[in-house]
Amino acid sequence: MKQQLSYISARDMLLERAKPVGRKTMPLEECYGRILADDIYAGMSIPPFDRSPYDGYAVKASDTRGASRDNPVVLDVMESIPAGSVPQKDIVSGKAARIMTGAPMPRGADAVVMFEKTEFTDEWVKLFSEVESGSNVVTAGEDVHKGRLIARAGERIDAGVMGMAASQGMADLPVYAKPVIGIISTGTEVVQVGSELLPGKIYDSNRFTLLPVIQGAGCEALYLGLAGDRAEEISALITKGLDSCDAVLLTGGVSVGDYDVTAIAMQLSGAEVLIRSVAMKPGMACAFGTAGEKLVCALSGNPAAAATSLIAVVLPSLRRLCGMTDALLPEVTVTLADGFDKPSKVTRILRGKLDLSDGTARMRLSPEQGNVVLASVAGCDVMAVVPAGSGPLAAGTELKGFLL
Repeated sequence: MKQQLSYISARDMLLERAKPVGRKTMPLEECYGRILADDIYAGMSIPPFDRSPYDGYAVKASDTRGASRDNPVVLDVMESIPAGSVPQKDIVSGKAARIMTGAPMPRGADAVVMFEKTEFTDEWVKLFSEVESGSNVVTAGEDVHKGRLIARAGERIDAGVMGMAASQGMADLPVYAKPVIGIISTGTEVVQVGSELLPGKIYDSNRFTLLPVIQGAGCEALYLGLAGDRAEEISALITKGLDSCDAVLLTGGVSVGDYDVTAIAMQLSGAEVLIRSVAMKPGMACAFGTAGEKLVCALSGNPAAAATSLIAVVLPSLRRLCGMTDALLPEVTVTLADGFDKPSKVTRILRGKLDLSDGTARMRLSPEQGNVVLASVAGCDVMAVVPAGSGPLAAGTELKGFLL
């Protein structure tokens, strides 16, 4: 069992043990935001033929030589080619075809002159300037060539990937299954939201703080229940979660007090506790382990500490369970907009909001950064890492961090 690991070492230890939970094939319209399970390649070039990007006239560029306002070139119009049709005639010298945006180029033509640069009737078109071969022609494969890699396995499917897949006629895609993450709250002082709040009790805010982080990672969340401070009671819920979920998250009972029995409960349920504490503030108290191939992660009962530990240490593993290859959160260098006046004996994770108003990635700190200050998580979209041993930080200090 590891004690006082760096948050990066703890994060990586869990990440090594996280594996995608399964795969399935889904209709394309349901794939947005899912993680691709296989590389996908273009089965055909896009566009599949040379086409016109404008309404105009398809011509031979050589026929336009010497054309000017004073000496226009006049070509006979052979046919009209709307989008979706196939040209019926080849373009020969002295001839042109009226062509619409997206329509295939007729054989023999190598340029398009836009309507607004011509004078025309149904029988002829008058050109007033020269054009080069290839002018205003979208060539076959200009967007995608046949055989090109469209997207890699482990990437999140976005609008571009969906559009590219549709352009290839792919009606469905292979994706990773969504892992189910069980949530357990502990503590005799904790009551369900909606219940009467008796003296000495607090509402279970942790459940609703963790829920959007889990769902935002691409997982499904399953609330397993609320346990008191008895190891057997907590263990029963963990066992329930191991039977029905792909990983289990708990909050509370991970410090060193008389009623902090979550680590014991994990062992009673058959889990091996790998990490007992992390050298990080907030979020030092924890118990991370595995039961077979499933992660069991117990976070602090303090709301801000639980959220910070989940995001900094556990979230990459949840992303990996979803099938993401690049599971680490995007890193960024931020400049503190305001000073932070506390020294940091251990690595400290600051919560705040990203401000790009002046073109610099500035971080505006939440007013309070304590373990129990849940308000510091509201609106938080960036976290910054203060190295262990740092003193008070002045405004303008640059820190490494990660985007949420």
